[in-house]
Formats: sequence, structure tokens, C-alpha cells
Amino acid sequence: MPAMLTTVLLLTLGLGTTIAFASSHWLVAWMGLEINTLAILPLMARHHHPRATEATTKYFLIQATAASLLLFATCSNAWLTGEWQVTQAGHALPSTMAILALALKLGLAPLHTWLPEVIQGLDLSVGLVLSTWQKLAPLALLAQIAPSDSKLLIVLGVMSTFLGGWAGLNQVQIRKILAYSSIAHLGWMVIVLQFSPTIMLLALIIYIIMTTAAFLIFEMNKTTTINQLNIAWAKSPAVTALAPLILLSLGGLPPLTGFMSKWLILTELMVKDLALLATLTALSALLSLYFYLRLSYTMTLTAGSNNLTATALWRLGPPQHFAPTPLFAAMALMLLPLMPSVITLLLQ
Repeated sequence: MPAMLTTVLLLTLGLGTTIAFASSHWLVAWMGLEINTLAILPLMARHHHPRATEATTKYFLIQATAASLLLFATCSNAWLTGEWQVTQAGHALPSTMAILALALKLGLAPLHTWLPEVIQGLDLSVGLVLSTWQKLAPLALLAQIAPSDSKLLIVLGVMSTFLGGWAGLNQVQIRKILAYSSIAHLGWMVIVLQFSPTIMLLALIIYIIMTTAAFLIFEMNKTTTINQLNIAWAKSPAVTALAPLILLSLGGLPPLTGFMSKWLILTELMVKDLALLATLTALSALLSLYFYLRLSYTMTLTAGSNNLTATALWRLGPPQHFAPTPLFAAMALMLLPLMPSVITLLLQ
């Protein structure tokens, strides 16, 4: 794909998200989501591979279904209440339909089955965009329409944390593992969304930082399966040493950055007297932690059958380094000391 066309598509992708952010009218927000979807489709199918074409088709059908349901929900809300404002979803039925439509766009369980299959058919760079940037606009709309006491959001969040961890246990494809990791992290964000949007935003930022670091490292080593992690040390020893720490940060282990968001979310749930919900959410994190530990073990404590450094480098070539990788890796590992300052800002 020509560089100029790629630039135009990326700018259009940003335009669609910006329109969805800035809109207060449902039709304008819906138009922003559609621009966003149409801009990423050529990026997904740019390699003309059957798996990429299949993933693009699946993504288009799912997003079209979610957009149709969202448009129907907003029209129903306008018919019942006379309001087109995003923050004025007063009737219960249209509000529920809109939440389910946005959950389908995000890939929240039990509407999540399309996300791992789509990411599996894409290269890691487009999968990164799908796992991070494409979550911004639906989450922004969901934060505006979320009721103050929504059992639906809690159910979606708990199911996402458990299914995202459970379904990722037996996977060998790294892209599918990262997709289930995305589902689990979105579950944490949705659970705390109605209680503290500020903590949800912080969790989203930390998730984007950690996921970007993980995708960039796997893209650098051209790694797509667990078996390929065996020879990752031969291609880039320094990066291989950092990768397990980034994966453990995704799992939320202290003293890494990922612990910050999980700790704040659990603290907020305890403040709201939701001890059972906090316990279930914390237990669900153990499921995700298992497959992060599995990847870390494969990278550090195992070796492939042909593990000569020279042979691996001759066959695979030196890794292609990306400029943002050290920055995101450092942020994914070392932001936890800033937690007191972050808490102070949140309490103001």
C-alpha cells in the first residue's frame, strides 16, 4: 500500500474517533464510528492474504451489525423521549440496546467471539490499532450513557474478565492471547466505569501503554506463536529480557506499572461496599496471569531444538527496531512509583 494512502487512512481513522469524541448528537457520533470503521478496513486487507480478507470481512459484518443496533437504539430513544443528545438516554430499553451495541463494538463478553478471530488474521501492527485505538470512541460513548447503577455493565465486565482469562489458557497463537488479554482488561474498565470514570480512563491509558509495548516487541521479533518464542533470545537478547516483565505488567504484578490500575479499581470497588465483586474480579486476574506466566516461561526458561545464535540470525535476519519501543517498554515497567501523585490528582 502506498505511503500516501496509508497516511490518508490513518488521518481518517483519527478524524472518525475525534468526531465521536466531540459529538453531543447521536447521529454525529454514529457517523464518527462509521468513518472510523471504514478507514481501518483497507489497512486490515492491505496484504491481500486470505486470512486478512476473512478477518476484514468478519470485522465489517460485526461492526455493521453493531452500528445498525446502535442507530436503532438512538432512533428508538428519540421516538420515546424526543432527545437526540448522547447524555440524554433516559429510557431503559434504548439505553440497554445502545450499551449492547457498544459492547459488541468493543468485543466485551459474551459478544467477544469475533475479536480473537479477527486479530488472528491480521499482522501485529494492525492488530495493535484494533486493540487500542479502536476502543477509544466506543468507550467514550459508553462512559456518557452508562447509568449510575447498571447491573448490565457489571455483568458484562465480570464475564469479560473471566472469559478473557479462561479462553486464553489453551492458546498457542500470540495474537489470540493478546486479544483475550484485551477482553479481560476491558472487563476491568467496564466494571469501574459507572463508579469512577477517571479511574477507568487511567486504566485505559495504562492498558494502551502496556499493550503497545507488547505488540511492538512481538512485531520486532516477528513472533506469532509460542513455539517461536524459544529462539527469541537469539534474535534480540535485551528485548527478550524485557518482554517477560512487560507481560507480567499486563498481568498486574507489582512493582510493575500494570499493578496501579488493578489496585485502584479494587480499591474503588471496596469503597463502594462491593467486596464480592472486588473478590471475583481479583480472582479472575489469576486466569490471565497464568497465560502471561506461560509466555514468560517459554521465552526465558526454554530453548528450541535448533538454538544456535548464528543459525537463528542467518535464517531470520536481525530484528527491525522501532523507535517508540524503548519508551513504551519503560513506561510499561516503571510508572508505579508515580502512583501517589496519580492518586492525589484523582482525589482533587
